[in-house]
Amino acid sequence: MKKIAFIFPGQGAQHTGMGMDLLDQSQEAKKCFEVANSLLDFDLYDLCSNEKAPIDQTAYTQPALVAVSICLLNELKRLVDIVPDYVAGLSLGEYSALVAADILSYEDAIQLVRKRGLYMEEVGRMTQGGMAAVMKGDQNLIEQECANDPGVVGIANYNSPVQVVISGEKDAVERVSSQLAEKKMRVIPLKVSGAFHSPLMEPAAQKFEKELVHVNLKSGKIPYITNVTGEVITDISETKTLLVEQLKGAVLWEKSVCTMIDQGVDTFVEIGPGNTLAGLVKKIDRSVKVLNLNSYEALKTIVNELEGA
Repeated sequence: MKKIAFIFPGQGAQHTGMGMDLLDQSQEAKKCFEVANSLLDFDLYDLCSNEKAPIDQTAYTQPALVAVSICLLNELKRLVDIVPDYVAGLSLGEYSALVAADILSYEDAIQLVRKRGLYMEEVGRMTQGGMAAVMKGDQNLIEQECANDPGVVGIANYNSPVQVVISGEKDAVERVSSQLAEKKMRVIPLKVSGAFHSPLMEPAAQKFEKELVHVNLKSGKIPYITNVTGEVITDISETKTLLVEQLKGAVLWEKSVCTMIDQGVDTFVEIGPGNTLAGLVKKIDRSVKVLNLNSYEALKTIVNELEGA
């Protein structure tokens, strides 16, 4: 193994029951989860375990995903002595990555993403935006169709060579989706509460910027890749500006993964619920190894892989 990267999922990876098996088996993980619960204005345990809880609502999803991801990360670090060469996260996952890099404290991350989710939901209700995934389409053609539309619409996520997400005004997203479907692209409307990573999120970005003023960031020990440029950040003073820009700008996930591969990363460990990122990384470069830590059961396999590497 040359170099390793820890990567963290974003919204969409959540599911009822996430993290519960880990909390049943690890007192350390339970303490980590309790820290998050004590900082929130709702019961995180109920949210993650109760099928009727609003786990898919953005304002609740965000702190829950970060909490479970960091609990899994901490348990992995407790079991195996390994430090990643790089960290990155998809959209919301960037906050887990910043915690993993020791740039942002876990406590601050939980409180920030709670506010981030609330602001995004609020703007979503005001603007009535939409999003849609486009599969196996030509990115240049998709960009062109978005540019030609009279409304506000653009690419929000460059996830892999065969998947992007468009976002913007609902009518504009629907018009562009129809144009792309006519060109034989597969378009899937997404069930979201707003036009995330689009200019419509500007009011949320402005409010969130004020929250970041009160947060202290450290220099960190591990390089992280920002969603905004898809490149390694060496100047930590840029981070707050990038986190604000990330709310209303495109997520360059494909470029982020390619940057890490260009830097010698040949093993990616996705840490958090689901396995979305593992699939995206494989679509970007099938030659790299991808490990998926999304449950207590997966821990043993991951530890053996990393210790044997």
